[in-house]
Amino acid sequence: MALWDRIKESASQMQTQLVAKKNDLKSGAFRDASMAMCALVAAADGTVDPSERQRVAQLIATNEVLQNFDAEDLRRRFEDNLNKLNTDFAFGKVSVLQEVAKAKKKPAEARAVIQIGIVIGGADGNFDKDEQAVVREACYALDLPPHEFDL
Repeated sequence: MALWDRIKESASQMQTQLVAKKNDLKSGAFRDASMAMCALVAAADGTVDPSERQRVAQLIATNEVLQNFDAEDLRRRFEDNLNKLNTDFAFGKVSVLQEVAKAKKKPAEARAVIQIGIVIGGADGNFDKDEQAVVREACYALDLPPHEFDL
């Protein structure tokens, strides 16, 4: 199977798993961690282009799980995390990973945050090495083994 097809299939499977857990994913910790994860993946290569912002905006607007939360609040949290990363990527990444780690206490939420990162990373069909690396770091912040997600 071609890499492109594996990425699409993996993102699709992750999205299906997220929807199945929708009712369990309503906490503030999940909300904060998921928007931090989106920002990390969007800024993984050191820059955030408009298409990456658009992918996250589309996810916020259409993802069944994220519809548990106010869309404007999610967008604001995403932008706040992006601002931290754009100001000083290395320092901002520490702060944003602390936001991701908020979901550590509930394993279902922690896994869902990683799944959202994979969905965002694979949305353009190219889950590149920089995106994979930040998702791997998020796995460590959440005490999850990266190999569980084929990272």
